[in-house]
Amino acid sequence: MSTAIHIENLCKTYPRSWKNAPTLAVRDISLSIGEGETFGFIGPNGAGKSTTIKILTGVLRATGGRAELFGRDVSQPDARLGLGYVPENPSVYDFLTPLEILRMGMHLHKTKVDDETRHCMEWLNRFALAHVAKQTVRTFSKGMTQRVALAHALAIRPRLLILDEPLSGLDPVGRKDVVDILDEFRRGGGTLFFSSHVLHDVEAIADRFCLIHRGELLTIRSPREILADQADRYIVRYRADTPTEGSEELRSGLYVVETDLSGMSAVISRVQAGGGIIQNVQPKASLEAVFFKAIASTPGGGE
Repeated sequence: MSTAIHIENLCKTYPRSWKNAPTLAVRDISLSIGEGETFGFIGPNGAGKSTTIKILTGVLRATGGRAELFGRDVSQPDARLGLGYVPENPSVYDFLTPLEILRMGMHLHKTKVDDETRHCMEWLNRFALAHVAKQTVRTFSKGMTQRVALAHALAIRPRLLILDEPLSGLDPVGRKDVVDILDEFRRGGGTLFFSSHVLHDVEAIADRFCLIHRGELLTIRSPREILADQADRYIVRYRADTPTEGSEELRSGLYVVETDLSGMSAVISRVQAGGGIIQNVQPKASLEAVFFKAIASTPGGGE
């Protein structure tokens, strides 16, 4: 498998300001992402996710180490041909229309199609924007602007998508549509590198993920490895007036109890015998559990 993204001993220090000491935002990060892989980049606010992404996209220069896209140093402009990028808060030319923005992106990336207008309109339609294709973006909501940026990134027929919080500002319907489109891009062989605070989304579509905290890379894992950690542990969530033995109260009338597969039937029977109503049963292993465990194990915990 060829390498789409290669990062080696990457560091970024922001210089001292008049009232603050220098800030080490990224500390000696190394990782490689193969072509066709979907890779989730997770961590709390201020962990260094956006800084790393800005270095990969040429927005910032690294203080140390190196970063490459498809074997070319990110400092070289041609390394970014075929790179679709959407920042957390997209800033598009608001005096342009979505159709003009997509056309501009295609010209910059030298994307050739038989019918440029039809190609752009197909992508605008995918993001439910065809009806406003010729309206200026300054009249759009945050969610609509986000969808314009995503359509722009995909219209260039990218081989690599780098997305910083791609679902930010989208309503539930918009979120599902975007997740479906990203999954289609992945199944078509595209490489996807994205950060997200929504751990469920990372768990659902990522082949692997890494956790970054205070600029340091803590772990690189796959969803399959998470499940292998606690493959036979489950959480039963139920509503009841009184809890069964061994339960934990989440809030008034809502409880959870942990069990293994062999004890599942007995737990459910006890809950129902006490008048409880089962809400759901889920595997205990989850990306959220890994996230909080890793954060807590670092010096200072989640402070």
